[in-house]
Amino acid sequence: MKSKNDAIFQGIVYVLTALVCIVTLYPLIYVLSASFSNPARILGGDVVLWPVEFTLNSYKRVFASSDILTGYRNTLIYTATGTTLNMIATIMAAYPLSLPDLKGKNAITIFITFTMFFGAGMIPNYLNIKSLGLLNNPLVIIVPGAISVSNMLIMRNYFINSVPSALREAASIDGASPFATMVRIVLPLSKSILIVIILYYMVGHWNSYFSAMMYLPGKRSLQPLQVFLREILVLTQMGDMEEQTGVDDLGVYLLYASLKYAIIVVSAVPLLVLYPMVQKFFERGIMMGSIKG
Repeated sequence: MKSKNDAIFQGIVYVLTALVCIVTLYPLIYVLSASFSNPARILGGDVVLWPVEFTLNSYKRVFASSDILTGYRNTLIYTATGTTLNMIATIMAAYPLSLPDLKGKNAITIFITFTMFFGAGMIPNYLNIKSLGLLNNPLVIIVPGAISVSNMLIMRNYFINSVPSALREAASIDGASPFATMVRIVLPLSKSILIVIILYYMVGHWNSYFSAMMYLPGKRSLQPLQVFLREILVLTQMGDMEEQTGVDDLGVYLLYASLKYAIIVVSAVPLLVLYPMVQKFFERGIMMGSIKG
């Protein structure tokens, strides 16, 4: 039987949990409702929880826009190719550093970790990218960020703490090379952390826009979806809209006001669909890969 204090405490926990859920979910519900509402009613503040004057015009305009479709295609390409390169580089760095017999691994780890705390800065990075001939080149979105040090350290810690060293030793005795041991034994036992790191990299690529703004200024056809979304969000500020058009064009303003919600929904759907499918791996992998090391 629960005591009175336990019941009160549990009630408080439920109330706080409900409040957190409301605060977290309401912005998502509002964006979804606004994307299906009449833009004039959105600006009038009539949309609170449910769509007002239900319409699909915003989504029709989104999928009719060549820029939006181009951005969506580019984002999918950057996310797929970038995540693939990220995982290859991360695994090839994390696995050797997890081996107990690698000479100098501590010094190498310290040297790599140093880059997490100190960077060259925006201008030196821009000059470096320019000198490498990567300006207005789609590789600039993928290659410079080929590996994340924090993700590599999480994966290394997982290999050290969660994969028995006896398995590697047994494979070595049976004549397996270090690469074969990694591919056939270590990686199949590390599905949880691999899915976690894949999700980290995918979200990073999907939401990225700053690199494209900096390094692809002359290639609109190479811009990702988030750049076009940012443009629409900026244009929905009335002052910026007047500056762009030269007049107070309410019709155009209403158009962009409705489009921004539809684009947010369209851009978020892939991640919202993906996360529930990998949630169990995500929770297990992040806990096992980060508590020790």
